[in-house]
Amino acid sequence: MAVTGKDLLRYATLAGALALLAGCSGVETEASYPRSIPGGTGGTYETQRQTIFGDGGLNIFDTEKSRDGTGGASPIGVNSFLWRASLDTISFMPLASADPFGGVLITDWYSAPETPGERMKLTVYILDRQLRADGIRVAAFKQRRDETGAWVDQPVEPAVATRIEDAILTRARQLRVSSSAS
Repeated sequence: MAVTGKDLLRYATLAGALALLAGCSGVETEASYPRSIPGGTGGTYETQRQTIFGDGGLNIFDTEKSRDGTGGASPIGVNSFLWRASLDTISFMPLASADPFGGVLITDWYSAPETPGERMKLTVYILDRQLRADGIRVAAFKQRRDETGAWVDQPVEPAVATRIEDAILTRARQLRVSSSAS
């Protein structure tokens, strides 16, 4: 079996790689790892870090009640009194979507038995972790059936959304008072 030029090139490359690898064996290394974040002043472990769950972290089972109006420690990103009050207030309508972390409730279309040719839909936005009047917004949508049987969008009086917001705020205050009494 004759050795060709390709074989010689392969052997030479292999020998060069082995020589290079053997040359690295005399390198002095030190296993030294940083003890703090670059530019940080802390010790081995930094104690003040920003997380996506806030200062307290994700604390699911904490039962402490908060006195600042936030509704207690909760992983929900919105005020728990406003959340519960919103669910209670719109419970007569079918719920299409509920996002407790984003604070959005969307109902499905609802027709009252008294007005079968008209239907309503609500979207409730909880905007704050505090129990405040500007911490909630309601968008109301209305449709009416025309003579062909198709649903047609209709304008909604602004007072409708305001009345629902007021009902939610009243219920949230009741929930807060009852929770602080217990």
